[in-house]
Amino acid sequence: MKRVTLLVLDGFGIGFMDDCTEVKPEDVGANTYKHLREAVDLHIPTLYELGLGKIVDNIGEPKAAYGKSNLAHYGADTFMGHQELMGSKPGIPKKRLMKDVGANIKTALESHGYHVEYPIKKASIILVNGAVVIGDNLEAEKGNIINVVGDLNLVSFDELSKIAKIVRKCVDTSRVIAFGNKNTNIKTILNAVKEKSPGQWGVDSPKANVYGDGYQVLHLGYGINYDRQFAHIAELNQIPVYRIGKTADVIQATGFKDPVVNTRSVLETYRALFRESKGDSVFLVNVQETDLAGHKQDCAWYKEVLEEVDGFLSTFISELKDDDLLIVTADHGNDPTIGHSNHTREQTPILVVGPKVRPVSIGIRNTMADIAATMAQYMNIDPPEYGVSFLRDIIME
Repeated sequence: MKRVTLLVLDGFGIGFMDDCTEVKPEDVGANTYKHLREAVDLHIPTLYELGLGKIVDNIGEPKAAYGKSNLAHYGADTFMGHQELMGSKPGIPKKRLMKDVGANIKTALESHGYHVEYPIKKASIILVNGAVVIGDNLEAEKGNIINVVGDLNLVSFDELSKIAKIVRKCVDTSRVIAFGNKNTNIKTILNAVKEKSPGQWGVDSPKANVYGDGYQVLHLGYGINYDRQFAHIAELNQIPVYRIGKTADVIQATGFKDPVVNTRSVLETYRALFRESKGDSVFLVNVQETDLAGHKQDCAWYKEVLEEVDGFLSTFISELKDDDLLIVTADHGNDPTIGHSNHTREQTPILVVGPKVRPVSIGIRNTMADIAATMAQYMNIDPPEYGVSFLRDIIME
């Protein structure tokens, strides 16, 4: 029985990338881990002894295989980071607003038989079949995302997803997000439309009452082919994939998902499912509160979350059986001291634990997709479209 776990500490970067001067100059100097431990009395001995100390300070004899990775995706994004972790090579997106792309979207939808109109004078949003509002995302960085918001009392989520996929083909933004809920209605959604900045029109999602019980969402990334990702390939091979935490929202699969946020609940859910598993299994786990603490620029909260994870690992690692593999990593940085509240473009740590894992260096990887390639080779399935496996470097013969 082979079980592989990917544990993502969301936003736990270990130093800004060399290309930040061109890609994200505001992140030059960022180092989430080092700045965090300078700001608070951080105590994470398990992670440090596994190899974090060696990666960052060149200190100690690691107990795990260790290394770090550059980001291949543009910028620093949770969604795109997880697509890369699943073996995708994301394209370089453009920033677009509905005022620039709305006409093309309208034409494309009409060619597929949809009725499309502009329901609010001077606003750039469009209304599809009286049930779906397409507009700019008001929560993310301006121009990064187009939202497709549906009244699920009037349109099925499958139909909403179909509309979103047509939109995806029309735009080269980082993401198109389709979401909705039966707990709201089209009148409430339209009443939540506002102009955040000149020319940026969209739905104020919290005000539209789309979140909470019954919420359904589909993220469509630029240049992403889900059929060639690790999770999809695993399920094709009848290997169950468990998505716990943020992975339930950002990784596409059909099996178990629980978008739990509280860190203790994330880890307890994972431990319970891990203990119950009977055959080959994949666990994709995301600790989101590290990222939330970074956004809030709250070093004390970040410390609490990391120490919670470290305490969990100190007892959990002994439960790993001969054919178990645990990979601890991140998806980008989120330095709470850098001076802004956005993600930071940083390298990420890679720590690989298991009874058959040799404590060796895997160096600096060009992409986090190497992790997906490694997991695929370990599970004896076809590789994803991107990434180079380091399995032979770490497994004892």
